[in-house]
Amino acid sequence: MSAETPAVPGTDEHYLRVARRKFRAWRGTRPFWAGLFIMLGGLPIAYFPYAHLQIGHLTLAMATTAGAGSLIIGVLLVVLGISLWFQKHVRVFAGIAAILLGLVSIPVSNLGGFLIGFLLALIGGAMAVSWAPGEDEDAQPAQAGTTSEGSAPEGAADSDTTALKPVVGESNDLSGTSPANGANGRHSAG
Repeated sequence: MSAETPAVPGTDEHYLRVARRKFRAWRGTRPFWAGLFIMLGGLPIAYFPYAHLQIGHLTLAMATTAGAGSLIIGVLLVVLGISLWFQKHVRVFAGIAAILLGLVSIPVSNLGGFLIGFLLALIGGAMAVSWAPGEDEDAQPAQAGTTSEGSAPEGAADSDTTALKPVVGESNDLSGTSPANGANGRHSAG
């Protein structure tokens, strides 16, 4: 191999660099950060009701009567976060469910894990609902302004699929609310 030979990605690289690049590519195709926030939100919600804080010789128990409920909410949030990573098509359902579980955790689990878990679940749920998959790099964008007949392959230009031109002289108003028919743009209820 000479100095002029270009390096091919993945052939002469360290395996950690290749793994990091593959992880970044995988992470970019799914709502990774939303799932991470939701999972991190589930941990304090499930942990704090069972925690015993030691301050010197003083033990502060945070156990509540709804300890099982907060454990269920925390586990469900962790499962929703994992499902966002591996099944990205459930992003809207998982996001809404995470927001609702975060809201339910306020009265059930010590103010939603002292507001830490509540806020993380809310932010992660909002991120999951708003996430949209990116466009493929292989897809060619349609070129605007190429309406000539020479740009289409042979046999592809079909007269039935071309855009319809408006008929001159006829009204295109299907609602019956145009000023031309005396309706003044208002709908009549009777």
